[in-house]
Amino acid sequence: MKKLLCSSALLAALALPALAQDYTPDPAAVPGGTITVTYKDDVATLDPAIGYDWQNWSMIKSLFDGLMDYVPGTTELRPGLAESYEVSEDGTVFTFTLRQGVTFHNGREMTAEDVKYSLDRVTDPETQSPGAGFFASIAGFDAVSAGEADSLSGVEVVDPLTVRITLSRPDATFLHVMALNFASVVPQEAVEEFGADFGKNPVGTGAFTLAEWTIGQRLTFEKNADYWRDGVPYLDGITFEVGQEPIVALLRLQQGEVDVPGDGIPPAKFQEVMDDPDQAARVVEGGQLHTGYITLNVGVEPFDQLAVREAVNMAINKERIVQVINGRAVPATQPLPPSMPAYTEGFAGFAHDVEGAKAKLAEAGLADGFTTQLYVMNTDPNPRIAQAIQQDLSQIGIEVEIRSLAQANVIEAGGAGEAPMIWSGGMAWIADFPDPSNFYGPILGCAGAGDGGWNWSKFCDEAIDAKATEADSFTDPTAPERLELWSQVYQDVMAQAPWVPVFNEQRYTMKSARMGGEDALYVDPVSIPVNYDYVYVTE
Repeated sequence: MKKLLCSSALLAALALPALAQDYTPDPAAVPGGTITVTYKDDVATLDPAIGYDWQNWSMIKSLFDGLMDYVPGTTELRPGLAESYEVSEDGTVFTFTLRQGVTFHNGREMTAEDVKYSLDRVTDPETQSPGAGFFASIAGFDAVSAGEADSLSGVEVVDPLTVRITLSRPDATFLHVMALNFASVVPQEAVEEFGADFGKNPVGTGAFTLAEWTIGQRLTFEKNADYWRDGVPYLDGITFEVGQEPIVALLRLQQGEVDVPGDGIPPAKFQEVMDDPDQAARVVEGGQLHTGYITLNVGVEPFDQLAVREAVNMAINKERIVQVINGRAVPATQPLPPSMPAYTEGFAGFAHDVEGAKAKLAEAGLADGFTTQLYVMNTDPNPRIAQAIQQDLSQIGIEVEIRSLAQANVIEAGGAGEAPMIWSGGMAWIADFPDPSNFYGPILGCAGAGDGGWNWSKFCDEAIDAKATEADSFTDPTAPERLELWSQVYQDVMAQAPWVPVFNEQRYTMKSARMGGEDALYVDPVSIPVNYDYVYVTE
């Protein structure tokens, strides 16, 4: 990572291919064949400006490309649609040179005009992109957000293969932002042709194309024979079957009908799988930049009182909840996971203290407790975790009604600010890129607190926001001063207690015996949950 994200002065003198070694494909890879992947929940959209769900994230990555990308199975940046770039001395001007001959799925060649259109589109308030806030450092973003301009003044087409992006301030995360799905390049004519249905008729430059979509049943991807990266994808096609319960998906994998269960190993079956040598041999484990948490809606009584939010934090027995998922996690004390830069070692957070929690409720004038609702995704183990939370809160007099709903309904309620509490499991935050800022802006910052945003606690502290902006206004993302600022940001957040950080989870999944490719591709930290472009079948 340091090779790419070094000082701006050095970057200005170097072209990107000289900085990052490209990926060496598996010499044993065999082209051809198709696979079947299952998910419980349906896909709402394949529009990269809008899609932000577990099941569609890696699908979108296989249909679209951005200026930047990652080495498969890692968090190391590499070239995407940009062949090279230069950065100004002050870290505010990025000049990208695009690859020649890259074509969209409709056959038209991609140009710098498409890059500008795509960035203007994702930041346009009418698009209602949950990722718009990622681009806040681009000059002109505030004017576009306020409806005072219809395009980003900071994005300039220099010539058909060159685009210059000027920032209003240095942004240590900017190259990572250019690798996000939200920064994918789309053709204007296709967006205008399909309008609101573009998400059902995606047109990108990616390794696969959408061949068929039967809502509520399956999606079929086909290999893009004209893909600009040589040699990939290996697969001829992928069938994504939706509406598949994880336990049924596991049974079908055992019978050879499924190749990858997209939702992973059902917790209720985890020990059984691990105790069977044949099944355990097909298990893949990987670390995650992940935190599972409970959001407390600060705009809903009585969670508008700090003492109540502190009481809920103190009431939750995190050790017991970890046991619900077979010990596949560690209790969390703060929003950042331990593997993330700026994680605060030794930060204790809120200890489990039932009597202390009762005292906090009394301080808030609620000694007799109150009644509230907890929204939860209806896939195991999340309802069981919700029941554990319900039991913990009952110990301090809080009566919790559990609303167990489909993922899309929970997300909708959270974005609309209708849910007093949400257990994030199944939708819990896994970093879009390996930087501490990614755990703040979308899910704790003011930018994510608007309608449709992922800041479901609706927490917005302008002073903390300002400190977060200061932390990102560095040219070196690894600067100790920057990481210290981020540490302070998350300690300040915990002092306001809009969340209950519960645990940091490892990811476990499986693959069929016919699947090839290194294990890291099946727990890819960026193409979550699977990097479909590089896996293959051996028969």
